Amino acid sequence: MPMPATRMATTTMRTTITAITTTIMAMIAMTIMTITVTIITATITIIMIMIMRMTMGTIITITTTSIATIPTTTTATSMLMTTNERVDAGDLAEREAAALYRLMTWLSPAFPVGGFSYSSGIEWAVEAGDITDIATLTDWLDAMLGDGSGFCDATFLVQAYRATEAGEETSLRDIAELASAFVPSRERQLETASQGRAFIDISRAAWDAEGLAAMVAACSTPLVYPVAVGVVAAKHSVPLAPTLHAFLHALVSNWISAASRLIPLGQTDSQRVLVRLEAAVAATANRALNATLDDLGSATFRADLASLRHETQYTRLFRS
Repeated sequence: MPMPATRMATTTMRTTITAITTTIMAMIAMTIMTITVTIITATITIIMIMIMRMTMGTIITITTTSIATIPTTTTATSMLMTTNERVDAGDLAEREAAALYRLMTWLSPAFPVGGFSYSSGIEWAVEAGDITDIATLTDWLDAMLGDGSGFCDATFLVQAYRATEAGEETSLRDIAELASAFVPSRERQLETASQGRAFIDISRAAWDAEGLAAMVAACSTPLVYPVAVGVVAAKHSVPLAPTLHAFLHALVSNWISAASRLIPLGQTDSQRVLVRLEAAVAATANRALNATLDDLGSATFRADLASLRHETQYTRLFRS
C-alpha cells in the first residue's frame, strides 16, 4: 500500500537533516584537526627557534603534513643577536679578545715608540727621484717587504717569539745579537734600537708579564724593534701569526705615512698603496713563519744605499 504523502515528506526531511548533521559534524572535526595541527606546528617552530638561539645554529626547515591541509613548510632562521639580548664582543673568547686588544694597542701609531720620526731611507729615495707617485712607492715598499728589511725583521720576530716561548735564553741572546748586526746603516740602527728600547720600557711599565724582565736581561745587547715585539708577545701568550701580520701592517703603514708627507700623497692615495700591499704583507708573513735564520738575506741594495746616504742629506724631516 502506498505510503501517505505526509509520511513520505517526514521521512525525506529526517534523511536530509541527518545528512546535513553528518556533514556539519565532519566539517567541525576537520576544523578542529586543522587548528590542532596549526597549534602543534607553531609550537614546534617556537621551540626550534629557541634551540637555535641557544646553539647559534643556521637555517632549519620544518615540513608538516596533515589530513586536513596540504604540506606546510616553515623556515626558521636563528639570529646571532637581538636588541633584547646581551651582546658579547663578537663572541670572542676572553683570551682572543685580550690578544686582539693588546696587538691593536702595541702596534698602534699612538703607542709611543717614535715610529713617526723615521722613514727607513724613503726620504732620500724621494729626493733622488726613485719615489715620485703611487706606482713607484708601491714598487719600492713591495721590494722592501719581500726582499729587504721587511722579511728580515719578520723572521727575527718569529725566531725571538719561539725562543722566548720555549724559555731558551741563550738562543734569544744569539738572535738579538744577529738582529742588531743585520742592520745596514747607522741611522737604521738608531731607528730599530730606539723603537725596541721604547717598546720594552713601556711594556714593562704598563704591560708587564711574568718572566719578561728575565728574558730581556738575558740578552747582552739592546733588543731591536722586531725582537722586542716578539719577546713581549710571547710572554703575553699572544698568538704568533696575528702578531706577525699586525707587526708588518704597522711597519708598512709607517712607511706609507712617511712617504705621504714627502711626495706628497693624499689620504686616499695612501690607502690605495696599503691595499696594493696587502698580498705582499701576507706573503712575507707566511715566508717568515716557515723560515729559519739560515734563510735571512737582503737584495734591496738601493734601499740600503738610501739609508746610508740619508745621513748626509742636506735637508731632512726624518731621523732615518
